[in-house]
Amino acid sequence: MSLLREAEKCIANQQVHRGLNAFITPIPRAGQWLDRVKEADQRREQGNSKSPVDGRLIAIKDNICTRDLPTTCASGILDKFNSPFNATVVGQLEDAGAVVAGKTNLDEFGMGSNSIYSRFGPVKNVGRDGQEFSAGGSSGGSAVAVAAEQCYAALGTDTGGSVRLPAAYTGTVGFKPSYGLISRWGVVAYANSLDTVGIMGRTTSSVRDVLSILNRYDEHDPTSVSNSSRRRILSQITSRSISKPLRIGVPIEYNIAELSPLVRKAWLRSLADLQAQGHTIHPVSLPATKHALSAYYVLAPAEASSNLAKYDGVRYGTQSEDPTYSNTRGSGFGSEVQRRILLGTFSLSADAMDNYFIQAQRVRRLVQQDFNAVFNTTHPLAAINDRDAGHSKPGDVDVLVCPTVPSPPPLLSDLTSPSTGSSSSSLYAYVSDVFTVPASLAGLPAISVPVTLAESSPNSNNSDSDAGQVAGIQVIGQYGDDELVMQVGELLEGQRFSG
Repeated sequence: MSLLREAEKCIANQQVHRGLNAFITPIPRAGQWLDRVKEADQRREQGNSKSPVDGRLIAIKDNICTRDLPTTCASGILDKFNSPFNATVVGQLEDAGAVVAGKTNLDEFGMGSNSIYSRFGPVKNVGRDGQEFSAGGSSGGSAVAVAAEQCYAALGTDTGGSVRLPAAYTGTVGFKPSYGLISRWGVVAYANSLDTVGIMGRTTSSVRDVLSILNRYDEHDPTSVSNSSRRRILSQITSRSISKPLRIGVPIEYNIAELSPLVRKAWLRSLADLQAQGHTIHPVSLPATKHALSAYYVLAPAEASSNLAKYDGVRYGTQSEDPTYSNTRGSGFGSEVQRRILLGTFSLSADAMDNYFIQAQRVRRLVQQDFNAVFNTTHPLAAINDRDAGHSKPGDVDVLVCPTVPSPPPLLSDLTSPSTGSSSSSLYAYVSDVFTVPASLAGLPAISVPVTLAESSPNSNNSDSDAGQVAGIQVIGQYGDDELVMQVGELLEGQRFSG
């Protein structure tokens, strides 16, 4: 298919599937993108393509700044904001020939797990039976745009699982790279020490295409991994591939009672499939995992409280009609953002700092040490004293394989109906991040890939009610081992496991 036909199909799908609410600002039907795609087609015919994404439509989550389209963060307080510059990742894509396919919907300021906390309404993930399910969050718009073929790939942001969880809910691939590999300059901050630009695609191959463009040092971003550190990573992370048998770790703490039968079945069959391909399976323990979620919901809101303090209608943000500080923030921020600001402000207060924020930082350190203890390569950027510590010595496994989320996506009506209560839906949203948060706290690369439970064998007497359903399986690797993580994800991607 030519690039022009592919782009026209994406634009048509944006129109046909407007009801999914994946986009806040879709690409104009007529515009410069048409000429840019035609030029990319000509370069491809001549064998002079700029990059693997030359002429492809890439959607951008609406908390990543774009010069030509508004950046709202799905919030009332930024409803009139137009950035005077592109985020580094947007500039890198455009320099590589990619075309911005529009700005996708999200939970306001990235705070949520179901993409329902948006000023522009919830993102809809329509199942095979026509029912509307949660799209996951906060990058639900990017995930649905990819799943509905409204773009070639999409950028999201992952703070505690906001790329991987929507990928699991929508049957797409969601990749969170090692912290600092992709620039965050021009990305509206939620929690600086956790925020990572992630990539979503229908295949791992398309994700790799985008990563090859974005995996660069950016001098504008103080958290960007320097070129010298990148060389250090390459020299210390052993060049490995799936051509040799791998040792696959299975975290025993992830086998929780709340794990749904569908997800447990997909997990077990994924492990059996890897074993059939010659890799070996090894149980490992990550004891700090049970505290990771609690630590995350202290640290992330604390950083959010600090980051969002500047939205007061004077320095940043749209003023309310009665332009006082409290009215501007009260009307500009939605309920979930207000909730997290209050949580963060409390944990940073003098009375709570030691009991909450400092303790959460200690838990984060324990989570990092747990991962270092099970991987057979040391963290390439760890300090020498960390490597010498007994609990940080190399372990036995190359990667970890586990579920992305404990259960299938809930019905959208169950999350948005007043009868269910906002507190119960918020609690469900927080718990759904239990498997994704640990890798975020440790800054590790992780990918969620879809696996399908196929129809039962015609000769079987048992009917499989889970047949045809898709579950997200997550692969986590040591810091800097992003390529190995994607290779293992590719082994599982799109697999259909029979009953």
